[in-house]
Amino acid sequence: MFKFKPLMAVATAALLAGSACAQNDTATDQGADGEKTISFLAFGDSGYHYGYQKKSLWEEPFRTLDEFEADYRKDWAEDQKTPSEFHMPSLYFHPEMGGYIMRSGQQPVADAMLAYCKVKACEFGMMLGDNIYPDGATMGTDGISDEKRFEDIFTIPYKGLGAEYPDFRIYTALGNHDWNTSREGAMAQVDYMEKSDQFYMDGIFYSVKPPSAGGDVEIFVIDTEVMLSGLGYPEAMLNPDGSEKKDTGPDDIEEWARPANEAERNMAAWLENELKNSTAKWKFVIGHHPLWSTGGSKFEQGRALRKVLLPMLCDYADAYFAGHEHSLEVHTDTCETTPNGRTETPLLHVLSGAAAKERSTHSKFAAFQAKAYPQQTAHFIRGMIWGFSHIELKGDEGMLRMISTPTDSSGTPYVEFEMPFKHRSN
Repeated sequence: MFKFKPLMAVATAALLAGSACAQNDTATDQGADGEKTISFLAFGDSGYHYGYQKKSLWEEPFRTLDEFEADYRKDWAEDQKTPSEFHMPSLYFHPEMGGYIMRSGQQPVADAMLAYCKVKACEFGMMLGDNIYPDGATMGTDGISDEKRFEDIFTIPYKGLGAEYPDFRIYTALGNHDWNTSREGAMAQVDYMEKSDQFYMDGIFYSVKPPSAGGDVEIFVIDTEVMLSGLGYPEAMLNPDGSEKKDTGPDDIEEWARPANEAERNMAAWLENELKNSTAKWKFVIGHHPLWSTGGSKFEQGRALRKVLLPMLCDYADAYFAGHEHSLEVHTDTCETTPNGRTETPLLHVLSGAAAKERSTHSKFAAFQAKAYPQQTAHFIRGMIWGFSHIELKGDEGMLRMISTPTDSSGTPYVEFEMPFKHRSN
């Protein structure tokens, strides 16, 4: 059995732009009791765009729906997923390709965030990596300028988001796809973000206090692709019953993503020192790769990162945000496996990687993980979904909401799940 807590709200309401209730609950600033509320978005894996597809798909797209389904069923079986749970993604006929590909949720999710932010305040955002599919910036080697790529994938979809807040920024991390082409390509994206009026980066890892939070929030962005490339990890494979297969051999690593200098090699030590010395009340860490997830293909990466990150997160952070898996998930960790042991308030883990592309979760693996790792609890798991998350902070309390939008591309936001959480950092 999964260790779920009851859903506190399942599709409770469609939050429509222009509705009467949209008369600015964007009053995040002062509540009736005079206590400030801080509100923000978190979304990841947003960079899937029709104009930028894998070379192999351009050469040989799925011409028919039956061809796509047959291939998808084959992958489903190879991943040891339960046949009766088979679910097709939403598909799009690409006229230039002359075949079917997965539908992109990038613009619908961006539209849903814009609509939701007319009802609930969104003072800043977090973008959790894999911002460009399939291969990050290319320096024009694919015949498309990165200037056009950035316009298509960053400027157009998110136009107007946060416009009512002069200090609004989307604090950005890189993911594995952002590194796929070259180190130069990854740095081209960083350079774009550093110069942007809407997005924000300060290198591949950095800390920042969003101005709208008045010093109460500090965000710590790390590059988990570089970190993992320095650590190395086995390939993640499952047995037919959904349990982890052991001794699978090393997974592939792009050589240019390995730590290239002393600062990158010491990223974990930098993070611990920054967290320990932060004066902010709320401390949130962003990394692309999750520590816990239920897709069944990323658990070795999660295990490697837990060894390095979990002790300092448990000691000093309020939550960890990640993407990588194209799902919406909420986990907590008791911290009982860390050197300082179990904590009174578990560490919150928000997986918000459904901002453009659908992916199923793995029920057999999720059941195995719940039994094998009692320190983690899965409070909410949804795959084959488009969506994002929204967080409100007030005093020592937080409220996390996981929000979907239908694959009909309407851009309507629906609250799927909400969960209160407590301030826990020193």
